[in-house]
Amino acid sequence: MVDGPVVAVRGEAYREVPPELARFTVTATARDRSREAVLSRLAERAAAVRVLLDAAEPAVDRRETGDLRVWPQTRRSGERVVAWHGSVGTTVTVTDFTALGELMLRLADQDQVEIAGPWWSLRPDSPAHRDARHAAIADALARAREYAEALGARVTALLELADTGPAPQPMFARAAFAGGGGGESGGPPELDLDPQPQSVHAAVEARFTISEPVLG
Repeated sequence: MVDGPVVAVRGEAYREVPPELARFTVTATARDRSREAVLSRLAERAAAVRVLLDAAEPAVDRRETGDLRVWPQTRRSGERVVAWHGSVGTTVTVTDFTALGELMLRLADQDQVEIAGPWWSLRPDSPAHRDARHAAIADALARAREYAEALGARVTALLELADTGPAPQPMFARAAFAGGGGGESGGPPELDLDPQPQSVHAAVEARFTISEPVLG
């Protein structure tokens, strides 16, 4: 049992920090009346994607192959197959943002390849999370001291500390094609990407004991 008065406060911290990771997906597709042709084209296009990703290292932090899908297209009535479709996707994580736009354009220039993204995020162990948590604790202590001072008292001890902050959410990109890249000059197009700051939020609830207030 606690002897003496207690003050309960909530401490919070908000930060906007630059992203550390950018993810995008690259999907190779194929369509043909022959299933064997679809499989062959998928293998060729996936290999071309791998070559470009190999050349982009060390900007590419990791890559992960997703679902391989091959499915028939049938007539509205019956099961007669009129065509075969296939796709294979790869999720790419990039840490060097200066190479990101060029890499995405090179991949998008491949035959029957779709690009989606990027999605920006922080690493799970980013120091930004720790800094925000420390700031939230400092905010809670400052609030407790303010309340105690208003009562003519002082904070004497910490009773309880609970982390109540939500996990940070990744944010999306703003992307625009540069006007001076391709066109009449004949040069390769350029893609300007604006890495979107990531919101980091930490919150704690704390209970402190304080000395006897001076009232009246």
